[in-house]
Amino acid sequence: MKDDITIDLACNELVEMITSYLEETLSAHDRARFDAHLMTCPGCREYVEEMRATPRLTGRLTTESISDSARDQLLRAFRRMKASSTGL
Repeated sequence: MKDDITIDLACNELVEMITSYLEETLSAHDRARFDAHLMTCPGCREYVEEMRATPRLTGRLTTESISDSARDQLLRAFRRMKASSTGL
């Protein structure tokens, strides 16, 4: 039987855990699984780095810096995305 820490973490599970990982709220067990997966998966390492960069890059945006039409397009896209993920 495998040690609990070495239980494999699938890429899709890593994606679901990314926010907790970046906010450092994962349990020690899940963080160890996450880190172990990153050591073996270049695609997920790249994904984590992209997710780390996002707040730095988007942190410069303000409500005032986005045009009304761009804001409306983003809101429509988010609503469509939410509706498709909930089956509505």
